[in-house]
Parts: sequence; C-alpha cells; structure tokens
Amino acid sequence: MRRAVVVMGLTVFVACRPSPGRTVAADATDLAAAAAADGEMGMMGAMADPHMRMTPTWPLAPGDSARARAIVDTVRRALGKYRDVRVAEADGFKEFLPSVPNQRVYHFTNWRHGLAARTSFDPASPTALLYRPDSAGGMRLVGVMYTEGPNTPLAELNRRVPLSIAHWHQHVNWCLPPRGELGRWRDSSGGRPVFGPFGPIATRAACDSAGGRFLPRVFGWMVHVNAFLGDDPKVIWAVEPPGDSGTK
Repeated sequence: MRRAVVVMGLTVFVACRPSPGRTVAADATDLAAAAAADGEMGMMGAMADPHMRMTPTWPLAPGDSARARAIVDTVRRALGKYRDVRVAEADGFKEFLPSVPNQRVYHFTNWRHGLAARTSFDPASPTALLYRPDSAGGMRLVGVMYTEGPNTPLAELNRRVPLSIAHWHQHVNWCLPPRGELGRWRDSSGGRPVFGPFGPIATRAACDSAGGRFLPRVFGWMVHVNAFLGDDPKVIWAVEPPGDSGTK
C-alpha cells in the first residue's frame, strides 16, 4: 500500500508539470520526484530492470580514481554539516513526499542546485541529500545525489563523475493509468501493480493494451554518492547500497 501511495504521489507531481514538446519530467523541478522513485526502487536488479537505464562501464582512464576520490572528499568536507537535517533545511533543502512514512531513503532536494546542475558541476552543491531513518527516530545522512538533463552526452556525464567508477541512471519505460483515473494505480496482476515503475509493463504496445499512457523516459540522469557509509567504493558508488557499512 505504501508503495502505491508513493507512486501515486509521483504521478500527480509529474502530471502537474507542463511538458511542451518534450518527454515528461525533463526539467529540474521533476528531479525530486525522480529521487523519490529512486529510493523506493532500491536494489531491484538495477542493471536488468526494464524501468532503469544505466550508463555503461567505461575503461578506467588515468586520473579517474583520483577524480572520484576528490568528489567523495569534497562531499565529506563541505556537506558533513548536514548530518543535522535541520541545518540542511535551513540552507534550502526540502524533504520530498514528507507525508509518506517508512521510506528506504529520504531525499531532501534543493531546486536551485538542480537548476545550476544543468550548466555546471559543483560537487559541494548536490541536487539532493540522501538520508535514512536512524534507530532514534531521526535522520542519518548517507550521501548525495547529482543530476543532469536527460539528453546529456555520456562524455559530459563522465566529465562530471567517471563512468569507469559510477553508474548514472534514468527512470524509463513507465506505463501510467489514463488521465483522471488515479484509482487505477491500485490495479494489480499476479501480486504486482499493473502500472508504474514496479509493474511489468515496459513497452508502448503492452501499455496501449492495458489502456495506459506510455512514457519512454520519465526523468533526467542522476547518480548517487554514498560518501557517509564508509570507504568501500562498491558502497559509495552503488545506486542503492545493500546495507550500512559504517559511518564516515
């Protein structure tokens, strides 16, 4: 039920955004919705998920490891103050979907940073901060999320965060219910939702057969840096880390 509420919230958000002459959710104000879907999808086999597009792994080039390490160092140095979520909120980061409880990862998004990311890359100014709930009922800072436009070339993504080390990803191939029929988000088949990023429909033909609206690409590019979960690169650069690996 919680998953259905999350997806319905995302869709209402997306549907309210204008999209003249382009795929839905390409502008920066849709990036928080992407973040929420991102956290909810977790480790659902991201590389094979028909609703996720991942960048390929490029060969390790000279300087890639140093560049990646510099990003992590910058995040820890410049953004460690946001371990206190109240400081983040005071600096303009706003929680997305605050009414949805028990999220795996909470995204606190700064729209100004998201807009600026379309023209420049500043590791100290991520589009979103990533938090997990802690045992005391508070928020624990685990990392950040950077974003870019949906048509950004791989070379530019690599210039920002090396593709030999990290995977940028997009949310793609969503089938949404017909406009004005939000109740159809509750449609299910075989224990799975019919519509949205958790459903099996991933082609326009199948979506048409279900009476839905097909979105070949929902959001722009994004990448996570889990800089506050230890020093294991597999955890730091995971789309969604499999579990806590300590605190940094």
